[in-house]
Amino acid sequence: MSLSLANVSAHYGGRAALDNVSLTFEPGRITGLIGPNGAGKTTLLRVALGFLPASSGEVRLLDRPLCEWPDDARARAIAYLPQSAESHWPLKAHRLVALGRMPHRAGFAPLTANDMAVVNEALARCDATALAGRRMDELSAGEKARVLLARALATAAPVLLVDEPAAHLDPAHQLQLMELLREEAARGTAVAVTLHDLPLASRFCDELVVLSKGRVAAHGPAANSLSDGALADVFGVAVKRAGDAVIPWHRI
Repeated sequence: MSLSLANVSAHYGGRAALDNVSLTFEPGRITGLIGPNGAGKTTLLRVALGFLPASSGEVRLLDRPLCEWPDDARARAIAYLPQSAESHWPLKAHRLVALGRMPHRAGFAPLTANDMAVVNEALARCDATALAGRRMDELSAGEKARVLLARALATAAPVLLVDEPAAHLDPAHQLQLMELLREEAARGTAVAVTLHDLPLASRFCDELVVLSKGRVAAHGPAANSLSDGALADVFGVAVKRAGDAVIPWHRI
């Protein structure tokens, strides 16, 4: 199932946040959204989810306008982990992950055996099984991030949008996260992830969308989209390269 934006623009008040953006999140691929702060990465995800209306252009899910999808069907089709995802509730981690199954249940119907199996698998994939019985308000920022990602995975949606998931993770869990997103894409999921970490983005993403001031400055495989010129113009940095990885080295 693909999710696409065609000539989409969006505004916050009178300020343009996206300007004529066209791209498609394809099944089985990871699309990395990168760019400096304020470039429009989170706005793009919000428009793709229908949270922020486009001022022009169209968003389509499975070649059908997103606005025509019922809320419950949209919730089953697109899983989302926002950048500001947080939980200060005295709620045990396994119960929070179980919230990811809500789009698949009628009203307040109890969890089925299949729901519980999906929840347990999501916790295991995020290396969070040991956290299942702990309260969310007692977890570290990195532990919360892993549990919240498990909640998104528990939805088992064909499209997964993730906003800055690596921000609170240590290096080992950052690598595990990206390996997990690769595994999710291998299952046929269309994955889009915003990242500030250029080495992770260049190593793990199938394609990169470089945003600058709400516009697409470059789009394609890392070798093409992370050219020296693009990195200098958009990020103001020079880099060193190690195989496919791009390492910011000094400011320009």
